[in-house]
Amino acid sequence: MFHYLEEELEQLRTKIIKMGSLVEEQIEFSFRALFEGNLELAKTVMSRDDEVDKYDIKIDKLCQRIFALTQPVAFDLRLIMTALMINSDLERMGDIAVNISERAESLIGHNDLMKKMKVDIIANKVQKLIKMSIDSFVNGDAELAREIIKADSDIDRLDKDIFELLTNEMKSDNDLIIPCAHILTLVRNIERLADHATNIAEDVIFLIDAKIIKHSKDPKNLEQKDKL
Repeated sequence: MFHYLEEELEQLRTKIIKMGSLVEEQIEFSFRALFEGNLELAKTVMSRDDEVDKYDIKIDKLCQRIFALTQPVAFDLRLIMTALMINSDLERMGDIAVNISERAESLIGHNDLMKKMKVDIIANKVQKLIKMSIDSFVNGDAELAREIIKADSDIDRLDKDIFELLTNEMKSDNDLIIPCAHILTLVRNIERLADHATNIAEDVIFLIDAKIIKHSKDPKNLEQKDKL
């Protein structure tokens, strides 16, 4: 039974890593489609969303099978619970990549406006957080996960700054209301990617340190203590 459980958990971990790699690439492609005006790449992102969904279903079923056929405890149990939570976040990130790709056509010719609104800055920062979140799971790195959680507040501040820039731009030039509205929706999606990256980081801390820090506003909760 032990070897069976060990093999199943390794398979689960591998599937999460593969899904994470796929979703990370989907997000990269969606940003390239957006900033390069590459509609073919946007179509690629949308067509590959089914592959993300298939991983989602496979991981859920694998977790159900492990629960049904074994009695995981301690770290093994946390790994399965973490896999389910990360799987959910990755699937939603895949959906957001599609949403971003769908904005590419509407924002063709508005690269200067997007740059003025700092869309490229927030996109780059969020991409880094996503890579860090997946790396923190792959490497079992709780300290890296903590860095992600701390960095999320910078994304929130930048999101607020961009909102103010957009509203001022729309007030000053009525012709820019429609593209600015698209950018507003776009930035909301990018900010949500950061939230999901933060969720993954919190799940990694739960996995490695057996500590629940979700929804905590106290910085002390990022310290390595008070394990379950």
